Order: sequence, then C-alpha cells, then structure tokens
Amino acid sequence: MTSVRRHHRYTYADYVALENESPTKHEFLDGEIYAMAGGSEDHSALAAEVLRLLGNAVGEKHCRVHTSDLRVYVEAPGLATFPDGSVICGAMKQHEPSPRATAVTPAVLLEVTSDSSEEYDTGEKLEMYKTIPTLREVILVSHRKRRITVHHRTDDGGWEAHVAHRGEAVAVSSLDASLDVDVVYRFSNLT
Repeated sequence: MTSVRRHHRYTYADYVALENESPTKHEFLDGEIYAMAGGSEDHSALAAEVLRLLGNAVGEKHCRVHTSDLRVYVEAPGLATFPDGSVICGAMKQHEPSPRATAVTPAVLLEVTSDSSEEYDTGEKLEMYKTIPTLREVILVSHRKRRITVHHRTDDGGWEAHVAHRGEAVAVSSLDASLDVDVVYRFSNLT
C-alpha cells in the first residue's frame, strides 16, 4: 500500500486569524501560507533609498509612501503580500476581511530582489501585480547588479518596461519622479 501525503489548504480566514496573532509576516496565495524571510542589510538599504526618493517626489501630492509593513491584497489571484514598498494615492481602501493595514489600491509597488525571490518577483508576482486596476508602476531593484527596472502601465492598459543601469536614471512617471541608479546604489559594492 502506498502512502499518500495529504496537503492542507488554508482559507483566507485562516490566514487572517494567523496574521492577527503572529509576530511573523506571512504571504497568502492559492490556499498556501508562506512565512516571509527577513532581508539582508543591502536589501534593506536599497529599499530605503528608493522609498526616500519616492517620498521626496510625492511632495504635496495626496499620496503616502509605505514601507514593507503595509500588506497589499491583489484581488484577482487572491494574493496577500508585503512588497518592499508602496505608494498609495488618495484615500487608502482596505480589503475586508483582512488584518489591519491591508491596501488594495496601490499606485506604485517596489520589490528589491534577492537570491530566493528574484524569479518570483520578476515573473509570477509581477504578473499578479499588473492585475491591480489602480497600479501605475512596479519598480524592481536588482540585488545582483546596479539595475532598476520600472514596469509602467500605458494609456491603453498595456505594460512597458524601462531599464536603467550605472550612470543612468529611470522615470517613475506617475509621481513625476526619476530614480538615479548611482544614487540608489551609492553605498553598494555592486557594479
């Protein structure tokens, strides 16, 4: 007789209950709950630099820049996740039922890649993010080399990518901002 391992699937209500009690952040997707790993010093510094620049760009606009403490719920695939940063413009709409601070209307999302997340962040997760109706841009900051990619929603609803390397800058047009690669990576040893 062969042993069949049963796999438990969680509901979103199970996830909400866990998040309300746990000191650890978790991501939820397709009935699975994943503990979020902590990032490296470089990962944290790169995210902080981009968030600082976005905060400066927001200025007097009715937008707020958030760290990775703000959860984002992506309705189409049912993904609850903590991007490395986000910008919410206008009043923040929250997903119900959810743990506190769960936004559904980001204008800009930031992900700094890592060895363990790069494929997911630049592939499946990016495609899920693109289903958010309010989303204008996704910023991907590489942990391997000095490279920032901004995926921008076009006026016809499509997406185009703009890449900047050492000595270049890339626009975050929804905020009338620009990210200078050398400024973001100024303390990094990456080439």
